[in-house]
Amino acid sequence: MDNERIREICLVLPHAAETLNWGHHLVYWAGDRDIGGKMFAMTDLDGTGFGVLWFHCGAERFHELLEREGISAAPHLARAFWVAVERWDTLRPREVEDELARAHALIYEKLPKRTKTLLALPEKERAKLIRERKKPRVERAKVWKR
Repeated sequence: MDNERIREICLVLPHAAETLNWGHHLVYWAGDRDIGGKMFAMTDLDGTGFGVLWFHCGAERFHELLEREGISAAPHLARAFWVAVERWDTLRPREVEDELARAHALIYEKLPKRTKTLLALPEKERAKLIRERKKPRVERAKVWKR
């Protein structure tokens, strides 16, 4: 298991998107974050952080996973029931796939109704709306740089 395999697993999930945040974390979102999506997993690209994979697991699964060697509460995200996997060999590949699919489903279920409505739109319409929402941010960023 590695970052590329995690990327493959996450991006085939419905309405999954990715961003690079905090300099070295690849963050996976259930729905584009610009339309209200929420993150469900992330990986550390350069190995400088704590652990190699973080994901949401829900309240019930959280305590079960913490009992396993190599899994701990994710820093800054534990109260939202996220865990950190310390090494790639902590979980079997099939377990990783199952946990990431579960994380995506749990987060997708919590998305606001308006976000789910946008995600249900045809791809072209959704892409156009996302571009329109990003436009004001880009314009604001240009003003701030001046």
